[in-house]
Amino acid sequence: MAVVSPDASPDFRHHVRVYWEDTDAGGVVFYANYLKFFERARTEWLRALGVGQQQLRDETGAIFVVGETRVRYLRPARLDDALEITVILQQRGKASMDLRQQALRDGELLAEGEIRIGCVDAASFRPRRMPATLLERLPE
Repeated sequence: MAVVSPDASPDFRHHVRVYWEDTDAGGVVFYANYLKFFERARTEWLRALGVGQQQLRDETGAIFVVGETRVRYLRPARLDDALEITVILQQRGKASMDLRQQALRDGELLAEGEIRIGCVDAASFRPRRMPATLLERLPE
């Protein structure tokens, strides 16, 4: 597995706006919605690498599943906040990736997470190697 420096700059940045549907009764982003923001950023990161997830499934039978998450919440995001969600590839193996993601508002760290993504066969959900075309596009 290739290991990336923990203080590496983000491989990708994605911008999201906080809507009513993202907030809880206290008027702050509901904690689970950070996982949605992280998911969207990972999807757009792959798209920026030239890998659409539906195309990947159609052409190779490979899909990604989340195997593990850990999120640390530091400051609340609120309605109408403009957030920047980052993606940093920490480690990549033949069938999985470890990613570090952050949610920032004007450069202030609000939440950060570590997410392990596994590649599986769409039909059987058994682990499989990531397609070579994807591995070639991932940062070292």
